Amino acid sequence: MNQYPTLKKQLQFLIVVTLILFIVAAVNLLTANSLNYFGLMPRELHSLPSIFIAPWLHGSAAHLLTNLLPLLLFMWLTMQWPKSRFWLVTLTICLIGGLGVWLFGRSALHIGASGMVYGYFGFLIYAGFRSKQLRYIAISVLVALLYGGMLMGILPSRAFISFEYHLFGFIGGLFAAWAWVK
Repeated sequence: MNQYPTLKKQLQFLIVVTLILFIVAAVNLLTANSLNYFGLMPRELHSLPSIFIAPWLHGSAAHLLTNLLPLLLFMWLTMQWPKSRFWLVTLTICLIGGLGVWLFGRSALHIGASGMVYGYFGFLIYAGFRSKQLRYIAISVLVALLYGGMLMGILPSRAFISFEYHLFGFIGGLFAAWAWVK
């Protein structure tokens, strides 16, 4: 079995992720954002499982669309590592990003895929240099050059934007690169 999924398999997976995000957004829209109840509320014990749910929820179509392109691009670039690595990285980002927000975030509802976006971003920036392999270094340099301005998003800017998810997702991505890339 090939440890690297084919481009066709990668695209199929990204289409499934997109469909799930759109279906969740449609249901949320039709139910007056009732699904957002399952967002992440820091230090609320009942909210702890939301570490895995909150990235799928968005406050509006614009919120989803803002996250969608970088999420799909960064997921696809992360899929250039072996398949098992992609899943370890994704789980690490989800856990560290979500737990960081749950432990240290402001008392507010935290939703959206931006924590995952920043996690993949952090992974992609560091993993190439950690691997010392030219193809992965090229990905790191390209991501840093084209998306380096995203680093400003880990700083507080607007009250309704969860910089905490950005920050802890990014830290999760850096940790994933350190832990899972040799």
